Amino acid sequence: MNDAADWWRNAVVYEIYPRSFADSDADGVGDLNGITSRVDYLRELGIDAVWLTPFYRSPLADGGYDVEDYRSVDPLLGTLDDFDRMTAALHAAGIKVIVDVVANHSSALHPWFKQALAAAPGSPERDRYIFRDGVGPNRSEPPSDWQSEFGGPAWHPAGDGQFYLHLFAPEQPDFNWSNREVQDDFITTLRFWTERGVDGFRIDAAHTLAKDLTEPFRPWAEIDKTVPLADGSHPLWDRDEVHQIYAQWRAALATYDPPPITVAEAWVQPHRRGRYAASSSLGQAFNFDLTESDFTSRQFRDIIAHNLADADAVNSAPTWVLSNHDVVRHATRYGLPLQGSDRGGPAQRWLSSRGAEPLLDRQLGLDRARAAILLLLALPGSVYLYQGEELGLHEVVEIPDDARQDPTFLRSLGASVGRDGARVPLPWTSVGPSFGFGQSRPFLPQPAWFADASVQSQESDADSTLALYRAAIHFRRLRERMPLEWVDAADEVLEFTRGPGWRSVTNFGARPVALPSGSVVLASRAITDGMLPSNSTAWLT
Repeated sequence: MNDAADWWRNAVVYEIYPRSFADSDADGVGDLNGITSRVDYLRELGIDAVWLTPFYRSPLADGGYDVEDYRSVDPLLGTLDDFDRMTAALHAAGIKVIVDVVANHSSALHPWFKQALAAAPGSPERDRYIFRDGVGPNRSEPPSDWQSEFGGPAWHPAGDGQFYLHLFAPEQPDFNWSNREVQDDFITTLRFWTERGVDGFRIDAAHTLAKDLTEPFRPWAEIDKTVPLADGSHPLWDRDEVHQIYAQWRAALATYDPPPITVAEAWVQPHRRGRYAASSSLGQAFNFDLTESDFTSRQFRDIIAHNLADADAVNSAPTWVLSNHDVVRHATRYGLPLQGSDRGGPAQRWLSSRGAEPLLDRQLGLDRARAAILLLLALPGSVYLYQGEELGLHEVVEIPDDARQDPTFLRSLGASVGRDGARVPLPWTSVGPSFGFGQSRPFLPQPAWFADASVQSQESDADSTLALYRAAIHFRRLRERMPLEWVDAADEVLEFTRGPGWRSVTNFGARPVALPSGSVVLASRAITDGMLPSNSTAWLT
């Protein structure tokens, strides 16, 4: 392990979506005791930490990202005692715990928001959120034409001539981060979980907290985030003053020894990411560039080089991410035509067609996914894995529309399929009512092909994707502190060394290439006669 305060710099972190990980009480929903029951699996995988997406009390309008009580556990998932037992079991296995902080908004069922709706316009209760008078006859029109991330207007009527702002779903009203009571309450929440043993926090939508609500409001056409501003002047996203909030958080967490880490989910322009990763702000920020790139040597090298330099400039550590609960699984993205990013590219067309087109080459996608993870695990910095990628799981498209739960699907009336396909409960066994996830039908249906992808089906297969992940994470742990140096190679080959005893070679091309001299310790595809196959990575010593 790394030094007590710097463990995060080279950590392998495993994201758990608790409702889809393991169900201990046969209600079809994963829970904290389910996670505790799988600690041995996580320890054998070799990870350094788990990151739990929200498990707090929530009406589940957005998969738990609509929080009703920030210092609780949702009864569907367990109790605070269950959380304590899970944390103790993970710590005993040498695994740290990171939890989500949803700070931009609460649930509409949060006690504060209920109080706000019951109070008069201009009251202190309403000042915790963002209320504004409606316009037009009888103040019946929203204050502006701003649009929400999940589709539809970003203002919702309060029923008394005022509207409240929600950048996401109407069930997720935005906090007013100019309010001192809001600021203090979140610091209380951070302290609450730190004192229960949490080792770090992932900050959801970290770029959205600070807002410029000066009137008159600018038209949406001028500020649409699909053309993000690069100078911090967008009224709703990535404003410079957001870092004043995070400086307060870091000061509060610095009173603990060692202080918990904080990592930003900040969808901002690459040159702005360093502001979140600076020690004066959150200290580390997710790099999502690889979730939107094609599987090409040029794109991978550019992204890697830029992010190494950006992290070094602020004395942070880069983060490497291929999949998470918000994007199409990368095994699927890589099995589709390389014609663009996940956002609006082949993956979204494939989802919208319910898997009909473009044609998915499942084996090609898996080959590329295996190559990509070996490449990433050879890099300095922290690698964030998403549950199920160690099984080579593809996106699940075989979900009936009436079973879907993502608000993006519901609010778009089905035009956007949403993110449910990456959140289907994991297959642990090859048989059973939910492939070992639990003892009853899961809350999202699993496809028949999960049987062959299950943990059980891969456990005894030395060539399985699960075996590859276990071996790669173990080897990385032994070599993680070595510096990276690029090696000149052919256009479709990415090659670098980590010190004198570790070389990584990735062949992005369509034909095999000769490997340099050395002993192959791990490869994503079988090596024949010293030739590295297409779409594969090898490590040599």
